Amino acid sequence: MQGATPAHGTPAPDPQTPPPPQTHGAPAPHPATPSPAYAYAEAAPSPALNPWQNYDPWAPIHTAPLQQNGAAVASKEQRRKRVRKGLIVGALLLALASGGVGGVVGAYLERNGGVGDVELPQAGNEDVGRAPDSVAGIAAKALPSVVTLHVTGSEEQGTGTGFVLDGLGHILTNNHVVEPAGSDGEISVTFHSGDTAKATVVGRDSGYDLAVVKVGNVSGLTPLPLGNSDNVQVGDPVVAIGAPFDLEGTVTSGIISAKERPITAGGERGDGSDVSYVDALQTDAPINPGNSGGPLLDAKARVIGINSAIRSADSGSDLDSGQSGSIGLGFAIPVNQAKRVAEELINTGKATHPVIGVTLDMDYTGDGARVGAKGNDGGPAVTTGGPGDKAGIKAGDVITEVDGQRIHSGEELIVKTRAHRPGDRLELTLERGGKEVEISLVLGSSSNR
Repeated sequence: MQGATPAHGTPAPDPQTPPPPQTHGAPAPHPATPSPAYAYAEAAPSPALNPWQNYDPWAPIHTAPLQQNGAAVASKEQRRKRVRKGLIVGALLLALASGGVGGVVGAYLERNGGVGDVELPQAGNEDVGRAPDSVAGIAAKALPSVVTLHVTGSEEQGTGTGFVLDGLGHILTNNHVVEPAGSDGEISVTFHSGDTAKATVVGRDSGYDLAVVKVGNVSGLTPLPLGNSDNVQVGDPVVAIGAPFDLEGTVTSGIISAKERPITAGGERGDGSDVSYVDALQTDAPINPGNSGGPLLDAKARVIGINSAIRSADSGSDLDSGQSGSIGLGFAIPVNQAKRVAEELINTGKATHPVIGVTLDMDYTGDGARVGAKGNDGGPAVTTGGPGDKAGIKAGDVITEVDGQRIHSGEELIVKTRAHRPGDRLELTLERGGKEVEISLVLGSSSNR
């Protein structure tokens, strides 16, 4: 059919129809020219434009070529992005695959120890020296001077601890440690080096619960230095060394948890002759049966006390009265008291006790210590010519204070008295007939083997 519009292009000229006249104005509209609304849809070439149409705001804007060029540019950029994206995804997949393989291999090596022998990491050699005031430093200095005692008697045996007093072979320990040996038993001393030696009793005192034994034919002994228990303060660090349950050379540490604790221990005979009265240092350093007689040391490895008793949940205060363990209430004889007694035992074989010269009513349940009505032998309760008699103490008086410190029982009065030396002066406060009386006296002396 002639005159039909091609699908893409302009109408073909009719050979029998002359061409239209040309003018210098706007081109004549062509009846077959597609609407601009379809120009983008069909992507047909645009007819030639009048130059003025470039400035006509109502003229259709033919941007198909730009869009096509932009589409071409976009297509190239998209291809580049797709390439980069593909590279990135590939790298990620490679990394994930490598990590997965590495994890599997690592887990296998961890479970199976690798392909060779297992060698575990370990710290290298270090300086074994320790600060002198550390627990390890104190122990290193003191252990060579601490010994373990094995005591065998006709009826019983036991284990305790002691420490070297001098180069002559004197060793200090508790009386209740050596007491089972009696007069015909045997005492064996084991040193920290493992060497052993036989020992004999030089002197012992049940009232202070102290004893001195001596080993012979032993050289190279290192005495432990003695400190001053008057300098000790609550909270000071301490170290205890002993043989709890026969585990010799055991070191424990703690602090001084209290001072001047009046304690009594022993008394198993029933006659009171073996009761120990101690104005003790209290410590929370763990001590147990077998620690008896061992040293309680300060931060300079000096002896400030002799471990002697514990308070346990199901036994008395005597260390060897049962096999219950430490609950953090241990008691040590102050070294100032132990030093005096040890010197007397070495020099004379017995120790002296400071006395007031009165007989106390130990059944009195009131506050303080009451002087009895008569003595244990039936005589007067206040010894004629004794310190108490000279100071004016009378039967029935109740002593309530010693040197300004309140006391609550007869045991506490004895403990406070035993903490002094014979010849020391005491200031006492007592009650008599509802009135308070203050007196001063000089302690006398007695001996008890």
